[in-house]
Amino acid sequence: MTTRKTTELTVQKEEKKMSSIRPLLASEIECRVGTMKSDGSGCSLLLYKDARVDMRILDEVFGEMNWKRHHDVVNGNLFCTLSVWDNEKREWVSKQDVGTESNTEKEKGQASDAFKRAGFNWGIGRELYTGPFIWITLEKNEVYQGRTGSPALSTKFSVKEIGYNEQKEIILLVIADNNNRVRFAYGNTKATVYKPGNNSSSNASGAVFTGVELDRAIKLMTGVKSREELEKVWAEHPALHNNKEFRDITIDMQKTYPPKN
Repeated sequence: MTTRKTTELTVQKEEKKMSSIRPLLASEIECRVGTMKSDGSGCSLLLYKDARVDMRILDEVFGEMNWKRHHDVVNGNLFCTLSVWDNEKREWVSKQDVGTESNTEKEKGQASDAFKRAGFNWGIGRELYTGPFIWITLEKNEVYQGRTGSPALSTKFSVKEIGYNEQKEIILLVIADNNNRVRFAYGNTKATVYKPGNNSSSNASGAVFTGVELDRAIKLMTGVKSREELEKVWAEHPALHNNKEFRDITIDMQKTYPPKN
């Protein structure tokens, strides 16, 4: 067999392994607040998974005895190497990534984050970065003043339904609150989104966006240089959250500036 054919077969086998890692179930995905408006009228949500999900999928796909992890400190940063046993090569295949500190336990948070990032390199949860930008309009009684004086959220959100296409991209997403009210829906779903009584779909001034203002909002969105700017532009234009053109531009831009883990 030629070297080229051998290389092609190796690539095909690697791709087959990656494709065997299924997309996450709705019950395996958690929601957390990304940003919140200073007046507490709305917030963005990020989708994420915890390390236990990675462990479960690794056990499911490769077998409990066929994967391992170890951590190394390099220049003060904690790295995780996640290795999977390749029975055909008779060797361990490894992928590595670095972790960031959590807001609670520093070392444990870094280790968990590094592990999840290494799992992402293996394809676990990668589909979460293909979802839409998620903005939730909030009621006044859902927000309280946190210890730092900034608004904090009492309501919890969870993924009620999720769907993917053949490329493992999110094409359907339904998010509900802890009262089982649908607060966000994306894609071909019959779910009816609950609309809080103290907010409307118009912007804070009550003005209706004209074609010129729509063009200006789209120009602002296409000109963002970071995830923070993206979320700020989205939050400042609630009247356009149901506008297909503005939503599509936002989704395209978030592929360039995905949420941070």
